[in-house]
Amino acid sequence: MVRIGIDLGESRIGVAVSDELGIAAMPHTVIESRGWEQDIIRIGELAKKVGACEIVVGMPRNMDGSYGPAAQRVEDFCERLERAVKLPVVTWDERLSTVEASRLLIEADLSRRRRRQTVDKTAAAIILQGYLDWLGIED
Repeated sequence: MVRIGIDLGESRIGVAVSDELGIAAMPHTVIESRGWEQDIIRIGELAKKVGACEIVVGMPRNMDGSYGPAAQRVEDFCERLERAVKLPVVTWDERLSTVEASRLLIEADLSRRRRRQTVDKTAAAIILQGYLDWLGIED
C-alpha cells in the first residue's frame, strides 16, 4: 500500500513516497508552491501516478505538543486536499523533521546548495517513515 508523505512549507512542498509494502519512505520530489489549487492538483496527479492509498501531511506542533497558527493552515490544506483527491489524508507530528533532515544531509556531506534542494523531500520522508513505523507497531 503506497502512501505519500507531505512536508507543507510556505514556498516549497516536500514529497516522499513509500514502497508498496508500506515499510520504507523515500524522498521523491519538491513542489515549488504555485498556490494551493495548483499544488493540490500536482499532489493528486502524483497520487494517481504512484497508486497511493493515503496521504500523510506533517502537522506542525510546538515543542510542548500544543498547536499554533501554522497547524490551522495545515488543517485547512488537508481538508481541501482530501476533498480534491478523494483519498484519506491524515496528519502526523512533524516536530523537528526539518532539523533531522538537515542533520542527515550534513552527515552525508552534501553541499549547502544541494541540502537546500533536498531538505524538504527528506523531511517529508522522515514524516512518512514515522507514520509507517507507527502503523507497523499497530499491526
